[in-house]
Amino acid sequence: MGRMTDMITWDSFIWFGIPSVLLSAAGAVVSMCANDHWSQSSLKYRRRRTIAVSFASASLAALAAFIICLWTGLDRPPLRTMGETRLWYSFFALFAGLFTYLRWRYRWILSFSTVLATVFIMINIFKPEIHDQTLMPALQSPWFIPHVTVYMFSYSFLGCAFLLALAGLFTTKNNVMQAADTLVYIGMAFLTFGMLSGALWAKEAWGHYWSWDPKETWALVTWLSYMLYIHMRLLGRGSRKSLCLLLIFSFICLQMCWWGVNYLPSAQDSVHVYNR
Repeated sequence: MGRMTDMITWDSFIWFGIPSVLLSAAGAVVSMCANDHWSQSSLKYRRRRTIAVSFASASLAALAAFIICLWTGLDRPPLRTMGETRLWYSFFALFAGLFTYLRWRYRWILSFSTVLATVFIMINIFKPEIHDQTLMPALQSPWFIPHVTVYMFSYSFLGCAFLLALAGLFTTKNNVMQAADTLVYIGMAFLTFGMLSGALWAKEAWGHYWSWDPKETWALVTWLSYMLYIHMRLLGRGSRKSLCLLLIFSFICLQMCWWGVNYLPSAQDSVHVYNR
């Protein structure tokens, strides 16, 4: 096992990424083939659902296998570079889609989460980055793994909430917004933990909790935007369309926080730039 994992590099990702995409797509197709008139307790519906869940689970297993092998081969957690965070985001996006499908049984959510994950998987296949075993001293901290992992987990759930917001612009079903609320609550809980753990990590590494680094600033903007959505929902303020648009705006802020800041001139000296 050790020898095999040592041989797994990013050059091998195509043999895990493509099967993951195909399996996830198969699950999405099966879920979409269910007839709207079928009862959710009917044998046909339950069979379709079981097959769809099996494909989606196998897709997750393929990415999980690569993450484990890469982790062992690099002798460090694959959480440092932008490509590595894209890998985790793809995994968690598929997980969030499967979670939403199991919880609320939206037939289309597996299709949307598959597309979302496929985009990042294909970027990693066609635009590989330089990946090495080294970790800068600041990353050699016990906060490294939980901080980055919970961020990617929160991003994936907030990504599914974004998909539901898009659907909410074109449907009047109330349970779409209710599902979006739950995903936002989960995503925000982990996002908040990520920010707090990041502040503690910064204090340990650089002697201060907050420095208004471009990434920290956009993280705060993102957090405040989602918090505004939560408050508006709890207070019953805002129309359905305005709430959906706020979720879409919040997700755009999240993308800016995640990778958009890397292209800002002010961020080139930031410790958060992934290609350093």
